[in-house]
Amino acid sequence: MVGKIKGMKEFYEKYYKSINGFVRKKVDKDEDVEELVNTILLAGWNSLPSFSRKSSEFSWLCGIAKHKIIDYYRKKKLKTVLFSAMPGIEGVAQKALGPEGNSLKNELKEEIKETFRRVSEGYRKILRLKYIDGLKVKEIAKKLEISVKAVESRLLRARRKFKKIHEENN
Repeated sequence: MVGKIKGMKEFYEKYYKSINGFVRKKVDKDEDVEELVNTILLAGWNSLPSFSRKSSEFSWLCGIAKHKIIDYYRKKKLKTVLFSAMPGIEGVAQKALGPEGNSLKNELKEEIKETFRRVSEGYRKILRLKYIDGLKVKEIAKKLEISVKAVESRLLRARRKFKKIHEENN
């Protein structure tokens, strides 16, 4: 056990700085960079026995890093689409990911569609009115003939349910 921990520590120390630099070029927030680097190095360490040595360890870790960064932006993008009104974030993600961005966008669309199908009809309706049709809460209340507070409450529950279903599937 001690040998395994020593080996893991050496692996971590060997690649921490270079993987940190790689991730930092694609992710702005320091706390996210740190979390991603740790996730990448742990994933690399755990899958080291299956590493085929067809490339350098660093190149192999960069491949793992690319997948982890795509997952990071996928989750960030989903949150942006559903829980935020911050236009322009898609452009930031696209610039950060380069050609991987289009693939990410298509995967994300499919994930959202699948998650949307699994949400109950009532929640789908209110989410559709708000996020697809772009109606304001007051407009939704008028259309559904319910109070603004009822719309806000349903939207909150619908977003939570959507998020829960999405997290269970990913």
